[in-house]
Amino acid sequence: MSARIIFFALLLFTVTPWASPPLALVLGIVFGLTLRHPFLASSRSASRVLLQFSVVALGFGMKLQQVLRAGREGFIYTAIGISFALAAGMFLGKVLKVKTTPAFLISAGTAICGGSAVAAVGPIAHADDHEMSVALGTVFILNSVALLTFPAIGAALHLTQPQFGLWAALAIHDTSSVVGAAAKFGAEALAIATTVKLARALWIVPLCLATAAVKHSRARIQWPWFIGFFVLAAIANSYVPRGAPAFASIYALGRIGLTATLFLIGTGVSLATLKEVGVKPMIQGVVLWIVVAITSLAMIHYGLAAI
Repeated sequence: MSARIIFFALLLFTVTPWASPPLALVLGIVFGLTLRHPFLASSRSASRVLLQFSVVALGFGMKLQQVLRAGREGFIYTAIGISFALAAGMFLGKVLKVKTTPAFLISAGTAICGGSAVAAVGPIAHADDHEMSVALGTVFILNSVALLTFPAIGAALHLTQPQFGLWAALAIHDTSSVVGAAAKFGAEALAIATTVKLARALWIVPLCLATAAVKHSRARIQWPWFIGFFVLAAIANSYVPRGAPAFASIYALGRIGLTATLFLIGTGVSLATLKEVGVKPMIQGVVLWIVVAITSLAMIHYGLAAI
């Protein structure tokens, strides 16, 4: 059976009721590690677009008041967390003797929103293709681990849904894995995680501006426009009651789209990706991620961070 047939068969499975975000990611990783991806570049582009549409669709299942409260209360934790992750990441990069640019990209991806931050900041930081690949590979691999392990850890620690949603938003790199892990944990966790994570994603803009000023770069800054549409979806769900049946269907499609997105992302993790990342950048990413996860979890446990 050809890789193309297997790819489309697995992709179709992810939109069935039997699929779940973690399972879709696992299937994607197994595909990526065992078969040559026939549509690698197209799959990566499609996953970015599908993720954005899925996030907007999830907004139709949330209330504006809930979105505003989570975004407002999560702002200070996000600001502190981003500053801490960037500083700690650059320190680890220097200790491990990782080159400055990939060390910065890995730190930015951990601090803000994974691959989206790396893709946005990379051209401004004058990163070459290899440095981009190293940073993206590190982030994608750790994203996969987070999605598969965080729900089990949250359950073992008896975290409430608000606690888990906040922890996922602060400690998992990419929006797709944050939403996937939170969806596995529960509806309330999903609402909080999605909102806080999108508020965190907005920090891409000031980080890009600061990087451009330091690097004297004129590269184009990517604005996360889809976050505004997510808010508009929540407004519609809150104040247009007649649209409730349609909004529920759109929300359901958003969850299906997210599952398919995670499969596409998983297929991008290959043996070549693992080899290209290298040992030192991976150690930097793993240690930084563990530090951020433990620190944010401790803040939540002791009541220093709450929604």
